[in-house]
Amino acid sequence: MPAAGTSTKSDERRRTIVAAAVECFARKGFYGTTTHEIADWAGISQPYLYRLYPNKEALFAAVVDHVSTVMTETLTAHAPASGGAGEAPGAALDAARGAYAALVADRNILRFLMHANCAAGEPLVRQAVRRCYAKQVATVQQLLGDDEAVRHWFGAGMLDNVATMLGLADVDEPWARVLTAR
Repeated sequence: MPAAGTSTKSDERRRTIVAAAVECFARKGFYGTTTHEIADWAGISQPYLYRLYPNKEALFAAVVDHVSTVMTETLTAHAPASGGAGEAPGAALDAARGAYAALVADRNILRFLMHANCAAGEPLVRQAVRRCYAKQVATVQQLLGDDEAVRHWFGAGMLDNVATMLGLADVDEPWARVLTAR
């Protein structure tokens, strides 16, 4: 018999809770979201949520880990077949940027990531966000090769995040055209 909380049903519930938590945390962040809201969204009781996650911080950290995995899988799935560090870096960069753009087109993922950075003052969250960045740096290094390309990737990605959240593609102002390179 499986240990308490480790059954297939519990794993399924965890996936449901994580999906609900991405939605809830994306809207109101770590500090503004209650576990009651997440439990309601997931269609479970709050006590059951606490059986699977000891507290909101542990749940948020689990969601960071989930989103990090989704990001890594998305980036590697879109890597050029012939690619590799040093081989066709332009193609690798284009593929990675396209994959990232598709990923953050889901505004919930992008908003959640921004909230995760803001909640990094919480110890478990900080550890999860650091794991996420470490995983993404390793993935981008595999795709693009050198450290300078990785720094450029993250810098451009942060700018893209801001442009996306502010809807700058729809703003016909000189400053917005500068930030969106159009």
